[in-house]
Amino acid sequence: MSSPHTPKQNHLLDALPAADYARLLPDLELIPMPLGWAVYESGGKLGYMYFPTTSIVSLLYVMESGASAEIAITGNEGLVGISLFMGGESTPSRAVVQSEGNGYRLSESILKREFAMGGNLQHLALRYTQALITQMSQTAVCNRHHSVDQQLCRWLLLSLDRLPGNELRMTQELIANMLGVRREGVTEAAGHLQADGLIHYSRGKITVLDRPKLERRVCECYAVVKKEFDRLLPYKLPH
Repeated sequence: MSSPHTPKQNHLLDALPAADYARLLPDLELIPMPLGWAVYESGGKLGYMYFPTTSIVSLLYVMESGASAEIAITGNEGLVGISLFMGGESTPSRAVVQSEGNGYRLSESILKREFAMGGNLQHLALRYTQALITQMSQTAVCNRHHSVDQQLCRWLLLSLDRLPGNELRMTQELIANMLGVRREGVTEAAGHLQADGLIHYSRGKITVLDRPKLERRVCECYAVVKKEFDRLLPYKLPH
């Protein structure tokens, strides 16, 4: 039996003191986040901030040629839509659901009310943004200096950290688009991991069989990102 949906499945919302959470609760709208849904498009104005609970959202940059590469992922540890409170109102990247599930959204007007108060939601959102910037920076380094095998390991581990189990539903073509590499490169890398007993891949489903070995195989980038997220979040504010 599936557990009931609650905003507290999102770590940022769960970290809010009771009074702040109670004030926001009537304005948090539960929404489905289906696979492939564009949460926002490049240059589009955002009307909501999103708090994923059981879904994962990929932040992508799309070139004029149509080629894309992932710059970060967000799940139940964070939020989507930082441009709403950073002052830019829009962003050149796009956000697409890579693992379907649910989330909650908060309207722009309510968000700006909270930030005008300079309270706890603002504090948590800014801490999350710092961690997100680290992930974006490390992704750029990883894509430039590390093998597709290592990039795939990093991507798998970061995704698993945001899901309750050890399975991901994702085709090799979609992974290639996320990593910004050719599909053949992902096929080869996944084949190496499967041959070594780290994962099992079948019909768009990846099952991680040996996480400790996967963590030994991954490059340093995963640990850098995880350490910064663990340092900054979840940050339980005093009630």
